[in-house]
Amino acid sequence: MTSSKKSFLAKHFSHVYIEKAVLSHPVTIKILEKLQRSKIVKIDNYKEVFCRSGQNYFLQEKSKKLILAKKSGEFLYPGPQICHKFGYDNFFYTSNILNCIYSCEYCFLKGMYSSANIVIFVNIEDYFKEIDAVLKNKPLYLSVSYETDLLALENIVPFSSAWIEYATSKQNLTIEIRTKSTNFQTIENLKPKDNVILAWTLSPEEIIEKFENGTPSLYSRISAIKKATEKGWNVRLCFDPILYIPDWKSIYEKFLRQVFEELNPDKIVDISVGLFRIPKDYLKSMKKVFANEITSFPYEESQNICTYPKKLKEEMINTILLILGNFIFSSKIFVI
Repeated sequence: MTSSKKSFLAKHFSHVYIEKAVLSHPVTIKILEKLQRSKIVKIDNYKEVFCRSGQNYFLQEKSKKLILAKKSGEFLYPGPQICHKFGYDNFFYTSNILNCIYSCEYCFLKGMYSSANIVIFVNIEDYFKEIDAVLKNKPLYLSVSYETDLLALENIVPFSSAWIEYATSKQNLTIEIRTKSTNFQTIENLKPKDNVILAWTLSPEEIIEKFENGTPSLYSRISAIKKATEKGWNVRLCFDPILYIPDWKSIYEKFLRQVFEELNPDKIVDISVGLFRIPKDYLKSMKKVFANEITSFPYEESQNICTYPKKLKEEMINTILLILGNFIFSSKIFVI
């Protein structure tokens, strides 16, 4: 076990809440083998813990608890309009895990959930059955790490590997695994798949240090991307969300030049560019708990989505695209 993993486990998952229905599930057993010092608490339904009233988000973030549960009901959800679909039809997302081990101050999850704890739905085989049924009628472009960083938790539960292996025989399925993690070594021995995209979110170091709490440095992420491209994986770069901060122009220009000094653009499948945007209700919830320059900015609202005022938005997008044009063909750039 690496020192970073020991440090992670020392900070989080002191308690594992387990639905009685999944106590003997193979994924549950594998997780508990890695969390032998955690206190086990049996529960009837994950919502007893995850959705209870009066939770203290700040305290939970300091020591997140793990909840193991069985997913029922819907397994696939239509991709939100505020997300890129990269030219694919039938864009959907799915959530094996609710919440993220990282704590980015701009993350929509802070407005979506009142709990910082993490839920893992262990019955991944039921997700596969549902997708098998859908694939009989239409192809899918599927985001599998929409409400978490799946790769960051791969040492605890190897769902990234499971999704990659599942996609191997599915010609009409394309999956995206989005991450800020440097945990590529957990999957690097797998054979790259044409229908699997590893998507790394990259930000200037100034943004990482101020707003992306607990995440790896820019240098570390770039190093992981290099390894992935050298192994032949399809890699997407996500410059999203771009934040309006003091001196943003020079910060993002320096950042983008640094990225493409290190990475060969010919080995990048495509790039996503997006400014900070968030559903109105999520921002309202965040404001009640988090008072910072992200939540206090005077955003404009349109169709229940809050983002920067139109003039500023156009200036920021045009500036970023102008810089990117020095490094990569515009046909590879997707903007939302």
